[in-house]
Amino acid sequence: MIYFKKFFYFCAPLVFLSAAFLFFVDDAVFACSRVLSANNGQAVLVGRNMDWPENVDSALWFLPKGIKRSGLNEPNAALWSAKYGSIVLASSVKGQSFASDGINEKGLEANLLWLNESDYGKRDETRPGLSIALWAQYILDNYSTVEEAVTAIKQEKIQIVDVNIPMYIPTVGTAMTKASLHLALADKTGDSAVIEYINGKPVIYHDRAYTIMTNSPTFDKQRENLKEYQGFGGDKPLPGTSQATDRFVRASFYMKNLPQPNNLREALAYVLSVTRNASQPFIVSLDPKNPYTAATIWRTLGDLTNGYYYYESTISPYLVWADFASFNGIAETMKIDLSKNQDYHGNVSKLFKKADPSELKVPKFD
Repeated sequence: MIYFKKFFYFCAPLVFLSAAFLFFVDDAVFACSRVLSANNGQAVLVGRNMDWPENVDSALWFLPKGIKRSGLNEPNAALWSAKYGSIVLASSVKGQSFASDGINEKGLEANLLWLNESDYGKRDETRPGLSIALWAQYILDNYSTVEEAVTAIKQEKIQIVDVNIPMYIPTVGTAMTKASLHLALADKTGDSAVIEYINGKPVIYHDRAYTIMTNSPTFDKQRENLKEYQGFGGDKPLPGTSQATDRFVRASFYMKNLPQPNNLREALAYVLSVTRNASQPFIVSLDPKNPYTAATIWRTLGDLTNGYYYYESTISPYLVWADFASFNGIAETMKIDLSKNQDYHGNVSKLFKKADPSELKVPKFD
Protein backbone atom coordinates (compact mmCIF):
# COMPACT_ATOMS: atom_id res chain seq x y z
CA MET A 1 0.00 0.00 0.00
CA ILE A 2 1.10 3.60 -0.48
CA TYR A 3 0.72 5.84 2.49
CA PHE A 4 1.15 9.52 3.16
CA LYS A 5 3.90 10.47 5.56
CA LYS A 6 5.37 13.98 5.33
CA PHE A 7 4.39 14.97 1.82
CA PHE A 8 2.56 13.02 -0.83
CA TYR A 9 3.38 11.91 -4.36
CA PHE A 10 2.81 9.27 -7.01
CA CYS A 11 4.63 7.93 -10.03
CA ALA A 12 3.32 9.73 -13.08
CA PRO A 13 2.79 13.36 -13.96
CA LEU A 14 -0.53 13.45 -12.14
CA VAL A 15 1.35 14.81 -9.18
CA PHE A 16 1.09 18.09 -7.36
CA LEU A 17 1.74 21.84 -4.05
CA SER A 18 -0.28 24.14 -2.05
CA ALA A 19 -0.02 26.42 0.91
CA ALA A 20 -3.03 24.69 2.38
CA PHE A 21 -1.86 21.10 1.88
CA LEU A 22 1.67 19.89 1.25
CA PHE A 23 2.29 16.18 1.33
CA PHE A 24 5.07 13.82 0.53
CA VAL A 25 4.74 10.09 0.05
CA ASP A 26 6.97 7.63 1.84
CA ASP A 27 8.37 5.54 -1.02
CA ALA A 28 8.08 2.31 0.94
CA VAL A 29 5.27 0.93 -1.13
CA PHE A 30 5.00 2.24 -4.68
CA ALA A 31 3.59 0.24 -7.56
CA CYS A 32 4.91 2.11 -10.61
CA SER A 33 7.49 0.14 -12.54
CA ARG A 34 8.87 0.00 -16.07
CA VAL A 35 10.34 -3.13 -17.69
CA LEU A 36 11.98 -3.62 -21.09
CA SER A 37 12.20 -6.91 -23.00
CA ALA A 38 14.51 -6.61 -26.00
CA ASN A 39 15.98 -10.10 -26.48
CA ASN A 40 12.90 -12.30 -26.66
CA GLY A 41 13.22 -13.03 -30.40
CA GLN A 42 9.77 -11.62 -31.15
CA ALA A 43 9.62 -7.85 -30.54
CA VAL A 44 11.02 -5.08 -28.36
CA LEU A 45 8.42 -4.64 -25.63
CA VAL A 46 8.07 -2.09 -22.82
CA GLY A 47 5.60 -2.54 -19.95
CA ARG A 48 4.73 -0.09 -17.15
CA ASN A 49 2.29 0.31 -14.25
CA MET A 50 0.56 3.41 -12.92
CA ASP A 51 -0.82 3.67 -9.38
CA TRP A 52 -3.16 6.35 -8.03
CA PRO A 53 -5.45 6.82 -4.99
CA GLU A 54 -8.52 7.74 -7.04
CA ASN A 55 -9.97 7.00 -10.44
CA VAL A 56 -8.84 9.35 -13.23
CA ASP A 57 -10.17 9.71 -16.74
CA SER A 58 -7.80 8.25 -19.31
CA ALA A 59 -7.76 8.40 -23.09
CA LEU A 60 -5.66 7.03 -25.91
CA TRP A 61 -4.60 9.68 -28.42
CA PHE A 62 -3.24 9.50 -31.95
CA LEU A 63 -1.21 12.67 -32.58
CA PRO A 64 -0.01 13.23 -36.16
CA LYS A 65 3.24 14.91 -37.02
CA GLY A 66 3.16 18.66 -37.64
CA ILE A 67 1.36 19.72 -34.46
CA LYS A 68 2.79 22.96 -33.07
CA ARG A 69 3.37 23.09 -29.32
CA SER A 70 4.47 25.48 -26.59
CA GLY A 71 6.29 24.10 -23.56
CA LEU A 72 5.15 26.68 -20.99
CA ASN A 73 2.39 29.13 -20.11
CA GLU A 74 4.99 31.85 -19.57
CA PRO A 75 7.67 33.77 -21.51
CA ASN A 76 10.53 31.98 -23.27
CA ALA A 77 8.70 28.71 -23.68
CA ALA A 78 10.22 25.97 -25.80
CA LEU A 79 8.41 25.96 -29.17
CA TRP A 80 8.35 23.09 -31.64
CA SER A 81 6.43 21.28 -34.36
CA ALA A 82 6.13 17.52 -34.03
CA LYS A 83 8.43 15.66 -36.42
CA TYR A 84 6.78 12.34 -35.69
CA GLY A 85 3.33 11.03 -34.99
CA SER A 86 2.64 9.35 -31.66
CA ILE A 87 0.13 7.27 -29.72
CA VAL A 88 -0.02 8.32 -26.07
CA LEU A 89 -1.96 7.58 -22.91
CA ALA A 90 -3.19 10.82 -21.35
CA SER A 91 -4.90 11.23 -17.99
CA SER A 92 -7.13 14.09 -16.98
CA VAL A 93 -7.11 16.17 -13.80
CA LYS A 94 -10.00 18.61 -13.45
CA GLY A 95 -10.55 18.54 -17.20
CA GLN A 96 -6.90 19.13 -18.16
CA SER A 97 -5.03 16.30 -19.86
CA PHE A 98 -1.39 15.46 -20.42
CA ALA A 99 0.56 12.38 -21.44
CA SER A 100 2.68 10.29 -19.09
CA ASP A 101 3.38 7.47 -21.48
CA GLY A 102 3.48 6.66 -25.20
CA ILE A 103 5.30 5.60 -28.36
CA ASN A 104 6.03 7.34 -31.63
CA GLU A 105 5.91 6.13 -35.23
CA LYS A 106 9.68 5.49 -35.26
CA GLY A 107 9.48 3.02 -32.37
CA LEU A 108 10.61 5.27 -29.50
CA GLU A 109 8.83 4.93 -26.14
CA ALA A 110 8.82 7.39 -23.23
CA ASN A 111 7.63 6.59 -19.69
CA LEU A 112 7.43 9.08 -16.81
CA LEU A 113 7.60 7.72 -13.25
CA TRP A 114 8.00 9.36 -9.86
CA LEU A 115 11.43 10.04 -8.34
CA ASN A 116 11.47 11.90 -5.04
CA GLU A 117 15.06 13.11 -5.47
CA SER A 118 14.33 14.98 -8.71
CA ASP A 119 15.51 18.60 -8.78
CA TYR A 120 15.26 20.57 -12.04
CA GLY A 121 16.94 23.67 -10.65
CA LYS A 122 15.78 27.26 -10.30
CA ARG A 123 14.06 28.63 -13.38
CA ASP A 124 16.57 30.20 -15.77
CA GLU A 125 14.49 32.45 -17.99
CA THR A 126 17.34 32.80 -20.49
CA ARG A 127 16.71 29.18 -21.54
CA PRO A 128 13.56 27.93 -23.29
CA GLY A 129 11.37 26.22 -20.70
CA LEU A 130 9.55 22.90 -21.01
CA SER A 131 6.88 21.93 -18.49
CA ILE A 132 7.45 18.48 -17.07
CA ALA A 133 3.84 17.74 -18.08
CA LEU A 134 5.01 17.85 -21.73
CA TRP A 135 8.42 16.20 -21.24
CA ALA A 136 7.38 12.80 -22.59
CA GLN A 137 5.47 14.37 -25.48
CA TYR A 138 8.43 16.58 -26.39
CA ILE A 139 10.68 13.53 -26.64
CA LEU A 140 8.19 11.58 -28.76
CA ASP A 141 7.61 14.57 -31.06
CA ASN A 142 11.26 15.28 -31.74
CA TYR A 143 13.40 12.13 -31.64
CA SER A 144 13.43 8.77 -33.37
CA THR A 145 15.94 6.90 -31.19
CA VAL A 146 17.23 6.82 -27.65
CA GLU A 147 20.64 7.98 -28.88
CA GLU A 148 19.14 11.09 -30.49
CA ALA A 149 17.17 11.98 -27.38
CA VAL A 150 20.11 11.42 -25.04
CA THR A 151 22.40 13.55 -27.21
CA ALA A 152 19.88 16.41 -27.11
CA ILE A 153 19.34 16.17 -23.35
CA LYS A 154 23.10 16.36 -22.76
CA GLN A 155 23.22 19.67 -24.62
CA GLU A 156 20.79 21.22 -22.09
CA LYS A 157 19.31 23.64 -24.61
CA ILE A 158 15.97 23.56 -22.82
CA GLN A 159 15.11 23.58 -19.12
CA ILE A 160 12.61 21.21 -17.51
CA VAL A 161 10.16 23.15 -15.33
CA ASP A 162 8.02 21.46 -12.67
CA VAL A 163 4.27 21.93 -12.46
CA ASN A 164 1.66 22.01 -9.69
CA ILE A 165 -1.52 19.94 -10.01
CA PRO A 166 -4.46 19.44 -7.62
CA MET A 167 -5.81 16.12 -6.42
CA TYR A 168 -8.50 15.05 -4.01
CA ILE A 169 -7.26 13.18 -0.92
CA PRO A 170 -9.92 11.35 1.14
CA THR A 171 -10.48 12.97 4.59
CA VAL A 172 -8.07 15.78 3.66
CA GLY A 173 -9.54 17.50 0.63
CA THR A 174 -7.85 18.91 -2.43
CA ALA A 175 -4.05 18.93 -2.19
CA MET A 176 -1.25 19.94 -4.50
CA THR A 177 2.43 19.12 -4.79
CA LYS A 178 5.22 19.59 -7.30
CA ALA A 179 5.77 16.95 -9.94
CA SER A 180 9.02 15.10 -9.34
CA LEU A 181 9.67 12.68 -12.18
CA HIS A 182 12.32 10.73 -14.02
CA LEU A 183 12.12 9.48 -17.59
CA ALA A 184 12.71 6.06 -19.15
CA LEU A 185 13.35 5.76 -22.89
CA ALA A 186 13.52 2.73 -25.17
CA ASP A 187 13.55 2.27 -28.94
CA LYS A 188 12.94 -0.52 -31.45
CA THR A 189 16.64 -1.49 -31.47
CA GLY A 190 16.41 -2.34 -27.77
CA ASP A 191 18.43 0.68 -26.66
CA SER A 192 17.48 2.09 -23.27
CA ALA A 193 18.12 5.11 -21.06
CA VAL A 194 17.03 6.51 -17.71
CA ILE A 195 17.20 10.29 -17.25
CA GLU A 196 17.11 11.86 -13.80
CA TYR A 197 17.56 15.51 -12.85
CA ILE A 198 19.64 15.98 -9.71
CA ASN A 199 20.71 19.44 -8.47
CA GLY A 200 19.39 20.96 -11.67
CA LYS A 201 21.50 18.81 -14.00
CA PRO A 202 20.55 15.76 -16.08
CA VAL A 203 22.07 12.48 -14.93
CA ILE A 204 21.86 9.99 -17.78
CA TYR A 205 22.13 6.20 -17.56
CA HIS A 206 22.35 4.93 -21.13
CA ASP A 207 22.79 1.22 -21.77
CA ARG A 208 20.77 -1.62 -23.29
CA ALA A 209 21.20 -3.45 -19.98
CA TYR A 210 19.11 -0.85 -18.12
CA THR A 211 15.78 -2.59 -18.53
CA ILE A 212 14.14 -1.84 -15.16
CA MET A 213 13.05 1.44 -13.56
CA THR A 214 10.91 2.01 -10.46
CA ASN A 215 11.06 4.94 -8.03
CA SER A 216 13.36 6.16 -5.24
CA PRO A 217 16.24 5.94 -4.61
CA THR A 218 18.10 7.13 -7.70
CA PHE A 219 18.91 4.65 -10.46
CA ASP A 220 22.56 4.20 -9.48
CA LYS A 221 21.55 3.25 -5.93
CA GLN A 222 18.90 0.87 -7.22
CA ARG A 223 21.58 -0.88 -9.27
CA GLU A 224 23.87 -1.12 -6.26
CA ASN A 225 21.11 -2.53 -4.09
CA LEU A 226 20.36 -5.17 -6.75
CA LYS A 227 23.84 -6.66 -6.27
CA GLU A 228 22.90 -7.79 -2.75
CA TYR A 229 20.39 -10.36 -4.05
CA GLN A 230 20.66 -13.91 -5.30
CA GLY A 231 21.22 -14.06 -9.02
CA PHE A 232 22.91 -10.67 -9.06
CA GLY A 233 25.98 -11.34 -6.93
CA GLY A 234 24.54 -11.36 -3.40
CA ASP A 235 22.90 -13.85 -1.08
CA LYS A 236 19.64 -12.13 -0.07
CA PRO A 237 16.45 -13.95 -1.14
CA LEU A 238 13.96 -12.39 -3.51
CA PRO A 239 12.06 -9.59 -1.66
CA GLY A 240 8.28 -9.36 -1.66
CA THR A 241 7.09 -5.94 -0.54
CA SER A 242 5.77 -3.08 -2.66
CA GLN A 243 8.77 -0.86 -1.88
CA ALA A 244 10.41 0.60 -4.98
CA THR A 245 13.70 -1.15 -4.16
CA ASP A 246 11.96 -4.52 -3.79
CA ARG A 247 10.03 -4.06 -7.02
CA PHE A 248 13.26 -3.18 -8.81
CA VAL A 249 14.86 -6.43 -7.60
CA ARG A 250 11.79 -8.55 -8.26
CA ALA A 251 11.22 -7.17 -11.77
CA SER A 252 14.92 -7.61 -12.56
CA PHE A 253 14.79 -11.24 -11.40
CA TYR A 254 11.68 -12.17 -13.35
CA MET A 255 12.76 -10.39 -16.53
CA LYS A 256 16.13 -12.14 -16.33
CA ASN A 257 14.46 -15.54 -15.94
CA LEU A 258 11.57 -15.28 -18.40
CA PRO A 259 11.30 -18.28 -20.75
CA GLN A 260 11.93 -17.67 -24.42
CA PRO A 261 8.53 -17.10 -26.07
CA ASN A 262 7.46 -19.16 -29.08
CA ASN A 263 5.47 -16.33 -30.63
CA LEU A 264 4.51 -12.67 -30.14
CA ARG A 265 1.42 -13.57 -28.15
CA GLU A 266 3.55 -15.34 -25.56
CA ALA A 267 6.10 -12.50 -25.52
CA LEU A 268 3.35 -9.99 -24.70
CA ALA A 269 1.93 -12.25 -22.00
CA TYR A 270 5.34 -12.79 -20.39
CA VAL A 271 6.06 -9.06 -20.07
CA LEU A 272 2.57 -8.39 -18.74
CA SER A 273 3.11 -11.12 -16.14
CA VAL A 274 6.13 -9.23 -14.78
CA THR A 275 4.37 -5.86 -14.67
CA ARG A 276 1.44 -7.46 -12.88
CA ASN A 277 3.83 -9.01 -10.36
CA ALA A 278 5.19 -5.52 -9.63
CA SER A 279 1.71 -3.98 -9.28
CA GLN A 280 -0.02 -2.71 -6.16
CA PRO A 281 -3.30 -4.55 -5.41
CA PHE A 282 -6.42 -2.79 -4.19
CA ILE A 283 -6.17 -2.87 -0.41
CA VAL A 284 -7.56 -1.19 2.68
CA SER A 285 -4.73 0.20 4.80
CA LEU A 286 -4.12 -1.73 8.01
CA ASP A 287 -2.19 1.18 9.50
CA PRO A 288 -4.52 3.86 10.95
CA LYS A 289 -1.64 6.34 11.03
CA ASN A 290 -1.18 5.97 7.24
CA PRO A 291 -4.68 5.52 5.82
CA TYR A 292 -4.06 6.44 2.20
CA THR A 293 -3.41 3.70 -0.33
CA ALA A 294 -2.93 3.85 -4.09
CA ALA A 295 -3.55 0.79 -6.21
CA THR A 296 -2.31 0.21 -9.72
CA ILE A 297 -5.09 1.66 -11.88
CA TRP A 298 -3.68 0.92 -15.33
CA ARG A 299 -0.75 -0.54 -17.19
CA THR A 300 0.54 -0.09 -20.73
CA LEU A 301 2.61 -2.27 -23.05
CA GLY A 302 4.42 -0.85 -26.06
CA ASP A 303 5.40 -3.08 -28.99
CA LEU A 304 8.15 -0.94 -30.48
CA THR A 305 8.90 -3.38 -33.29
CA ASN A 306 5.40 -3.53 -34.75
CA GLY A 307 3.98 -0.17 -33.67
CA TYR A 308 1.29 -1.40 -31.28
CA TYR A 309 0.38 0.23 -27.98
CA TYR A 310 -1.65 -1.75 -25.43
CA TYR A 311 -3.64 -0.50 -22.44
CA GLU A 312 -5.14 -2.42 -19.54
CA SER A 313 -7.36 -0.86 -16.88
CA THR A 314 -7.31 -2.78 -13.63
CA ILE A 315 -11.08 -2.33 -13.28
CA SER A 316 -11.74 -3.91 -16.69
CA PRO A 317 -11.19 -7.54 -17.74
CA TYR A 318 -10.22 -6.45 -21.26
CA LEU A 319 -7.00 -5.48 -22.98
CA VAL A 320 -7.29 -2.80 -25.67
CA TRP A 321 -4.78 -1.53 -28.18
CA ALA A 322 -4.13 0.82 -31.08
CA ASP A 323 -1.58 0.63 -33.90
CA PHE A 324 0.04 3.10 -36.26
CA ALA A 325 -0.92 1.15 -39.40
CA SER A 326 -4.59 1.92 -38.68
CA PHE A 327 -3.83 5.66 -38.88
CA ASN A 328 -1.97 5.61 -42.21
CA GLY A 329 -2.93 8.68 -44.22
CA ILE A 330 -4.71 10.35 -41.30
CA ALA A 331 -3.45 13.85 -40.55
CA GLU A 332 -6.00 14.73 -37.85
CA THR A 333 -5.68 14.34 -34.10
CA MET A 334 -7.81 11.44 -32.86
CA LYS A 335 -8.66 10.01 -29.43
CA ILE A 336 -10.77 7.44 -27.64
CA ASP A 337 -11.99 8.09 -24.10
CA LEU A 338 -11.35 4.88 -22.19
CA SER A 339 -13.20 5.99 -19.06
CA LYS A 340 -16.66 6.14 -20.64
CA ASN A 341 -16.79 2.50 -21.69
CA GLN A 342 -15.05 -0.18 -19.61
CA ASP A 343 -16.19 -2.83 -22.10
CA TYR A 344 -13.91 -1.73 -24.94
CA HIS A 345 -11.73 -4.66 -25.99
CA GLY A 346 -9.31 -5.61 -28.74
CA ASN A 347 -8.04 -3.19 -31.38
CA VAL A 348 -9.89 0.08 -30.82
CA SER A 349 -8.03 2.11 -33.47
CA LYS A 350 -11.16 2.43 -35.64
CA LEU A 351 -13.13 3.81 -32.68
CA PHE A 352 -10.97 6.93 -32.30
CA LYS A 353 -12.79 10.22 -32.93
CA LYS A 354 -11.50 13.57 -34.14
CA ALA A 355 -10.13 15.63 -31.25
CA ASP A 356 -8.52 18.98 -30.49
CA PRO A 357 -4.73 18.63 -29.92
CA SER A 358 -4.75 21.79 -27.78
CA GLU A 359 -6.39 19.72 -25.02
CA LEU A 360 -2.91 18.27 -24.36
CA LYS A 361 -1.16 21.37 -23.10
CA VAL A 362 0.58 22.68 -20.02
CA PRO A 363 -1.96 22.42 -17.18
CA LYS A 364 -2.83 25.65 -15.41
CA PHE A 365 -4.92 25.62 -12.24
CA ASP A 366 -6.23 28.70 -10.45
